[in-house]
Order: sequence, then C-alpha cells, then structure tokens
Amino acid sequence: MENISLILEDVEGVDEAAFGRDRLLQDAVLFRLLRISEAAVKLGPEAERLAPDQPWQPIRAFGNVLRHEYDLVAIDQVWLIITRDLPPLARACRLVLANMDDIPPQ
Repeated sequence: MENISLILEDVEGVDEAAFGRDRLLQDAVLFRLLRISEAAVKLGPEAERLAPDQPWQPIRAFGNVLRHEYDLVAIDQVWLIITRDLPPLARACRLVLANMDDIPPQ
C-alpha cells in the first residue's frame, strides 16, 4: 500500500507528457512498481484469496520485466498502469487492510 500511495502522490498533478520527460520520476515509479510486484510474489496465493478481483499474475510478471527486460518497458504503458490499474489495486488493498480482523486465516 505504501508504494502505491507514493506513486500516486508523486504523479499527482503530472500529465502523461510530463511523466514521459521526467526520467527521475519514471525511475522512482518503476522501482516502486517492482516492490509492488515483489510483495505480490511474497503473498503468493493469499493475494488471490484476499483480493480475487485483482490481476495478480500480471502484477507478478511485470516484476520480471522490470528486472530482466527493463529496456523493453514502454513508458506509455507504465502511465496506463499508474492511471488505470493502481487506483483499483489501492482500493482493494485498503479494503483488505480495513477488514483484516474479519478475514479468517488460511
């Protein structure tokens, strides 16, 4: 959740064109997306159980792209992840965290 929040804070008031010109911001976002991917890996099947509406496999797979095929990352696709995919992931994570006491352990 922290990395999602930091990304969304960092891009607040930034449009796609400005993001495309700001390499430092891009690097910060990519590193935080890598952390999100790694957290999804560490959660394993628990992620699907807690938030089944999220695309966990692509989230995990994007980490491999960031680690091994970083030269193929398209910044316009990263912008789509930020604007289209992170807000629903943030909502799902907030909901899970708010209901942790009500979720039975597996």
